[in-house]
Amino acid sequence: MKSKPRIAIIGAGLGGTAGAALLAKAGFDVKLYEQAPAFARIGAGIHLGPNVMKIMRRIGIEDELNRMGSHPDFWYSRHWQTGDELAAIPLGDYALSHYGASYLTVHRGDFHAMMTAALPPGLLAFNKKLTEVKDLGDVVKLHFTDGTTEECDIVIGADGVNSKLRDALLGPELPKYSGYVGHRAVFPTPIDSGPLPYDMCVKWWSDDRHMMVYYVTEKRDEIYYVTGVPEAEWDMTKSWVPSSQEEMREAFDGWHPTVQSLINGTKEISKWPLLERDPLPLWSRGRIVLLGDACHPMKPHMAQGAAMAIEDAAMLVRCFQEVGAENHTLAFKLYEKNRTERASRVQKVSHDNTWLRTNENPDWCFGYDVFNVPLIQP
Repeated sequence: MKSKPRIAIIGAGLGGTAGAALLAKAGFDVKLYEQAPAFARIGAGIHLGPNVMKIMRRIGIEDELNRMGSHPDFWYSRHWQTGDELAAIPLGDYALSHYGASYLTVHRGDFHAMMTAALPPGLLAFNKKLTEVKDLGDVVKLHFTDGTTEECDIVIGADGVNSKLRDALLGPELPKYSGYVGHRAVFPTPIDSGPLPYDMCVKWWSDDRHMMVYYVTEKRDEIYYVTGVPEAEWDMTKSWVPSSQEEMREAFDGWHPTVQSLINGTKEISKWPLLERDPLPLWSRGRIVLLGDACHPMKPHMAQGAAMAIEDAAMLVRCFQEVGAENHTLAFKLYEKNRTERASRVQKVSHDNTWLRTNENPDWCFGYDVFNVPLIQP
């Protein structure tokens, strides 16, 4: 094999793009393949905790993100009806001093665009939907719907919950519908916030549903909410469907007037199934390895799903640097050994939907540094 193995990443989402940026910076031969024809600013927000911002520092976009994003002072949890404070987890200046990096909330599309812009020219290829992958032992062949084929030495599957690479490793299997949906909306911040001013970052809780709300811009002129609402069935042929203010009012009937003011200010709402998988028996085989939702999809209830994909990517690159990408079997074992326990813990807490409902200590999550945590040998 060549001294510089050719690495292909399938899926230019947040995990795949982070992996491509880090591999390129480390001098690896990498190519990123995305099935979409282009990226759009899809209506969703995202949390970037200190554990992610340290990776953005390595990529070189930390300062730009800090200027663009909203810096919440606390993660508040509130009672659905009274608005009473259930928890207040310090972020803001505390996160910077305690964890060594900021805690941000931003628009997912703005964040993705910034990471994509950090890639070297020519590294990302659009309109590359994978139809087949063949691990021939000494090389991997990739087949795309546009009729083209590519050869590489290592394939990283960052292609999401319906991963083609996961199917290649373990056989086709639909993800599990969790029995919950999430409504999403990004819209101009309403002038009238109701009885309470809008918190910079707050989760409203009842016994069976919630609404997470936060700003996605530094100016606080745009706000986002995402819900978790029980819904018995979902048509698995649909990745999302439109929703409405009427549906939201029904789902959150009787909730605090500040929540009602958000619903009243909403322009467009979409509804998504919350999908999960059981922990996988393996993360790699041969020359193929998985990361992020392809490997461990989880409910968004910790706001750490994308963070786990980005951490996976950073740890995989660290393992390549540690043992050499040409020793991919050993690198994959090292990677899995150092990611399984953490990803599984986040997956479990996200499933249980208990995160920061009370004044717990989040250090184990936010204080993680993928570049400096001691490596556990396989």
